[in-house]
Amino acid sequence: VLLRLFQTSRRFNVEIQPQLVMLQKTLLNIEGLGRQLDPELDLWKTAKPFLERWMSEQVGWRGLVKTFKQEAPYLARTVPQMPRLIHQALAQPPKADLQPQIDRLIAAQRQQNRWLAIIAVLLALLVSAQFA
Repeated sequence: VLLRLFQTSRRFNVEIQPQLVMLQKTLLNIEGLGRQLDPELDLWKTAKPFLERWMSEQVGWRGLVKTFKQEAPYLARTVPQMPRLIHQALAQPPKADLQPQIDRLIAAQRQQNRWLAIIAVLLALLVSAQFA
C-alpha cells in the first residue's frame, strides 16, 4: 500500500511532507512489532474506526459544521462589505509589482497540495483496508 502511495504522489508531483514519511515508517514498525506479539493483528482493522471518526471530524459534515461555526462571525462582518470591496478593487489601476502576491499564492497552493496529499493518503488507507 505504501509503495503505491509513494508512486502515485511521484506521478502527480505531490510533495510528501517529512512528517508523513515518518508517520508511515512508524506505522510499519508498530505493525511489525504488533505481528510479533499477535500474528493475527490487522493494524488497519484496528485503526479503521479511529480514522473514520477523524476523517468525519476533519472533512465530513461534522468538520464542515465546526468550520462554519468558527467562520460565521467573520462572514457576518465581511459579506455585507463585499460589493464595496469588489468595486474598490475593480476601480484601482493595476499594480506593477505583483511578485510578492504571486509568491504568497504559490506558497498557499503548495500548502493546499500538501493537505490534499495527506487526505488522499488517508483515503487510500481506508479504501485499502476495506479490500484487505
